Amino acid sequence: MPLYETMLQEKPAIVLEIGTALTKLGFAGEPYPRSIIPSEVLDHQAKNAGLTAPNRRLFDYTNEVELYDWLVEFLKTIFFKYVLVSPKDRKVVIVESVLCPTIIKEKLARALFVHFDVSSVFFVPTHLVVLATLAVETALVVDIGYKEAIVVPVFCGVQALYAWEAQPLAAESVHNEIRRQLIESGVDEGLLTESTVEDIKIRTCFVTTAERAAKYRADGGASLQPCPDVDYPAKGEAIIKVTGRLRETAYEVMFPEDNDRLGLPYIVLNAILKCPRDMRVPLASNLVLIGGSTMVQGLTARLKSELLALLQTDLYRERLFVQAFKFHKAPAEPNFIAWLGGSIYGATDLVLTKSITREAYSKNQTIPDFTNYEETRGVPMRG
Repeated sequence: MPLYETMLQEKPAIVLEIGTALTKLGFAGEPYPRSIIPSEVLDHQAKNAGLTAPNRRLFDYTNEVELYDWLVEFLKTIFFKYVLVSPKDRKVVIVESVLCPTIIKEKLARALFVHFDVSSVFFVPTHLVVLATLAVETALVVDIGYKEAIVVPVFCGVQALYAWEAQPLAAESVHNEIRRQLIESGVDEGLLTESTVEDIKIRTCFVTTAERAAKYRADGGASLQPCPDVDYPAKGEAIIKVTGRLRETAYEVMFPEDNDRLGLPYIVLNAILKCPRDMRVPLASNLVLIGGSTMVQGLTARLKSELLALLQTDLYRERLFVQAFKFHKAPAEPNFIAWLGGSIYGATDLVLTKSITREAYSKNQTIPDFTNYEETRGVPMRG
């Protein structure tokens, strides 16, 4: 019987992308995740104490036992509340970053195999599977999530892990900057919950041009036509005034001007520079932006202008001979495009041939990483 017939008769794999802030979940072969939920678990001690915010972020654990217990509780919520299927004997596809701590990967596999008795787990790397949605094999993947911005080159279907770059300049940094400016303007700190700050960021903030950003740094924006202020309704009758300066400068934390050169354009160029010469032009011509933080208005244009400007500086002029940068337009929203890549991989025969099976896990509970080409099971990479 042809393989595709057996695949169609089997139950589709469950695809999970568990991020620091949000988790995307659904079934393999589908174009969209069924749900996008906060990566949080109920803190029973806080609930019993009567606290108003009893939820804890999934990865704010203090020890391995707590991590395992929280993963079990979180997976219960996923299986029995959102995807509404029994996990027993189901295939699971996990979309995760190659920089994910090993302890999280091991505890997640243990929870799935031991507690939920799934039949197999297929770990796929975020920055590789996203290219399946574009039908390309070479790209520079810029992933801006909640905690950090990560740049990973992928060449001919292989992740160049020796060239990755990362900095903790992402959504959390933007939230902290928004909170700082609002508190300095006299807003009650009690109104600035995480959800409120995120909503203010999404609804009112944008990435300004490099020219306006330079003037803000030089004279505080005194020489600029100001961006309009907006009023944001908070709890009850409270109104938070979001100034035009805040709206334009909140994302400047991702483009710092200092001697450390840690901003987003620098790590993009440094990742390209770490690669061999014949890889640099193809990577610069195939930039892919993923992650919820890349959806803000003006980010792509600002990043492109910053990259072109840096190429003319002494730091890169004689080292990086790239003339232009081109960005891919993904077929789905950047915040779940990696999940879509996992959905595509989960609908192929790779989920049968490359997964870690329950039987194999029972014999050896060590989960290989993506750099182990000889023993790795569950990683669709070419060596």
